[in-house]
Amino acid sequence: MNIHSDFKLKAVIHTQDSQWVPSPILGIERKYLDRIGGELARATSIVKYAPHSSFTQHTHGGGEEILVLDGTFSDEHADYSSGTYLRNPPNSVHTPHSKSGCTLFVKLRQFHPEDTSRIQIYTTKAAWYPGLVKGLTVMPLHEYDGVGTALVRWAPQTVFKPHVHPGGEEILVLKGVFHDEHGSYPEGTWIRSPRYSQHAPFTKSEGALIYVKTGHLDHPLHE
Repeated sequence: MNIHSDFKLKAVIHTQDSQWVPSPILGIERKYLDRIGGELARATSIVKYAPHSSFTQHTHGGGEEILVLDGTFSDEHADYSSGTYLRNPPNSVHTPHSKSGCTLFVKLRQFHPEDTSRIQIYTTKAAWYPGLVKGLTVMPLHEYDGVGTALVRWAPQTVFKPHVHPGGEEILVLKGVFHDEHGSYPEGTWIRSPRYSQHAPFTKSEGALIYVKTGHLDHPLHE
C-alpha cells in the first residue's frame, strides 16, 4: 500500500473530512496520512480507539511516536491523557488499550536506528519558551540527528518571515487556523512539505496550535 509515498511532493489532508478505515482489531480505526507497506508499514496515521478496545501485544521494530489528541490512551506502563507525547524506541514492546476511548496521531517505523530513548511528555504541564518572533511560543518535544519535533503556539495576528526547510516539514494543526501564502489550514489539517520547500506562515484572529516536525525528509525511510 502506498499513500502519499512520494516525499518530493507536498501533501495536504483535511483529516476531519477523511473516512475512518477499520483496522484488523475490532474497535480500532485509522485515517491514513502517508504509508508505505501493508499492515507492517512505515506510516503516519490518525488512530481512534473505541471505549474498551485493545490491541494485542506487539513490538515496534522501527519505533513509534504518539501524540494523544483526545481521551486517554493506556498500556501496561501507564495511562496517557490528552496532550501526552510519547516515543517508544525501536524494538519496544507494549499492549495498548483505552478504557474511555481516544484519538491519536501516530508515526510508525520512522526512528533513527540509534535513537533509543523513551520519551513521555505531558504537554499540558510542560514549559513553553519564546519563539523567534513576537506572538510565537515553542515547546520542544524531541531532537535527534537533525530532526526536530515541537509544539508551536501562534498568538492571533502573528507573522513569521519567509524561510526554507532544507530537510522538509510536517505539520498537524491542533487548534485554530494556520496560514501561509499557499493556503489556509484549519484544525485537523495535516501538511507535509518536501525538502527545500519555502513559505511565510502567519495567523489571523483565531491563532493556532500546531505539531511540527522538521528535517526528517532528508532520510524518510530509516529502518
